[in-house]
Amino acid sequence: MKRFELIEHTADIGLNAYGKDLPEAFANAAYGMFSIIDEVDNVREVETRRVEVSADDIEGLLFEWLNSLLYYFDVEMLLFKKFDIIEFGDTRMVANCRGEKYDSSRHQIKHGVKSATYHTLEVDRKENRVRVIFDI
Repeated sequence: MKRFELIEHTADIGLNAYGKDLPEAFANAAYGMFSIIDEVDNVREVETRRVEVSADDIEGLLFEWLNSLLYYFDVEMLLFKKFDIIEFGDTRMVANCRGEKYDSSRHQIKHGVKSATYHTLEVDRKENRVRVIFDI
């Protein structure tokens, strides 16, 4: 099963992410987002951050999850590539995220992702698929 696929959008970029269950689809959405930012194959798993997010509903949870990860990139310059979901529910999730700080000698930013958006945001429980558009 493919982890994610990019989708065309007028001035932004989006993705559909898949999983055997929703936690895996959320993890693959994060992986896809960092694939938009940088070549994740070059990212080593040397630092871990525990990320806890909550929201009023499952769509809000996806939005908060991705934007929380972007916060770590913006503030600490952390690129993540592995996402272990520890807790997952309709309004709260906890994950251990592994990656490393941006290193200009090994990483090259492909796209600057400003944020996940609510535009066409979708969580499909039946298909274990999520869709998100990023403001770049």
